[in-house]
Amino acid sequence: MTDLLMPKATAVWLIDNTALTFTQIAEFCSLHDLEVQAIADGDVGIGIQGYNPVLNKQLSDEEIKRCEEDPSARLTRSGSDLPEPTTRTKGPRYVPLARRGDKPDAIAWIVKHHPDIKDSQISKLVGTTKDTIAKIRDRSHWNIANITAKHPVMLGLCSQDDLNAAIEKSGGNVQSPSEQVANISELP
Repeated sequence: MTDLLMPKATAVWLIDNTALTFTQIAEFCSLHDLEVQAIADGDVGIGIQGYNPVLNKQLSDEEIKRCEEDPSARLTRSGSDLPEPTTRTKGPRYVPLARRGDKPDAIAWIVKHHPDIKDSQISKLVGTTKDTIAKIRDRSHWNIANITAKHPVMLGLCSQDDLNAAIEKSGGNVQSPSEQVANISELP
């Protein structure tokens, strides 16, 4: 599991309903020992309704009994048969409205300088559609006359590390920082 749900409320319930030590409760709830003691004394958490971790299936009755008998034992959370939440993968990032017009320029630069990069990689780098990339490659984009190749890092559409990773993945040569500075200084 990730984090304990409502740790102070869980600590209040464990203090009121079990014979666990403050250290055991503090370790389980990710609180400091003194904070648990202050909750027990009524100095902290006045009015907090206790939250039963057994009903929430974060802890079992057997685990509480085991740790009540052995004060040096640590409480372990119950496993869940629910799948872990997935983290969001790196995908297209938000690009402000003022910067969206720069995407075709960045695509043109990538296509010109690194034609071996796949459309899917460019799509992830710049945050555009494969259709737009294909139209810029075959020069059928509606605004092709006004598109000038500009470095996507200088436009702020991707980081240099992401660009280098895409170039390496496509089998191209990654430029050294001094070559990158030289190429950037040549840009209009």
